[in-house]
Amino acid sequence: MALTGKKKIRKMPDERRREITEAAARLISERGFNGISLKDVADEVGMSQPGLLHYIGNKDGLLSLLITDIYDTSGTPDDFLRSGLPGSDPEAPLFPAYLRFLVRHNAQRRQMVQLYMVLEAEAFNPEHPLNEYFLNRPMEVWLHYSKYPWKLPPGVEWDVHMQAIVRMVIEAMDGIQLRWLRQPPIDYYDEWLAFERVLFPSPVWDGYR
Repeated sequence: MALTGKKKIRKMPDERRREITEAAARLISERGFNGISLKDVADEVGMSQPGLLHYIGNKDGLLSLLITDIYDTSGTPDDFLRSGLPGSDPEAPLFPAYLRFLVRHNAQRRQMVQLYMVLEAEAFNPEHPLNEYFLNRPMEVWLHYSKYPWKLPPGVEWDVHMQAIVRMVIEAMDGIQLRWLRQPPIDYYDEWLAFERVLFPSPVWDGYR
């Protein structure tokens, strides 16, 4: 009698990559980057470690895939300008409106936000592969946002007045996200609106939010 084994199902690269990123995000958000091995990720998605390396190269490549290729490429100003939402006019977008868009976006990807916050804390270690990324991030965010023609209130100039505000925006979002991830739960969006009123106060920002 002939023996028939289970037919191996070959998955498309994009599907495999999605499985890898979802598994890695879950494991790192729970244990931290230094608390997992590539074998842990490979086991989680049911593939061999050499097979995993085919997609990510090495463990540092896994971080690059998660942060620079996924986390940083969604919820962007360009996504906002394509959204058709109030304040998203490509010729004169409203910066506070974009931030509300980003907060709503992040509220829908809790696991990725948790992953990001865990890695940010770990990266205080100078030996961490993302140490330089987080060290440079405030300036990189500033330079990226500076590419867009934000519509600002009279007397408010982007290069003169906004760098300190952008820095405080990053600090406020980090703090809200940490609190949002803890218990008891808070409403991420409502909490951001309270900070928005401080960062972009009336009457200066009326009509520009």
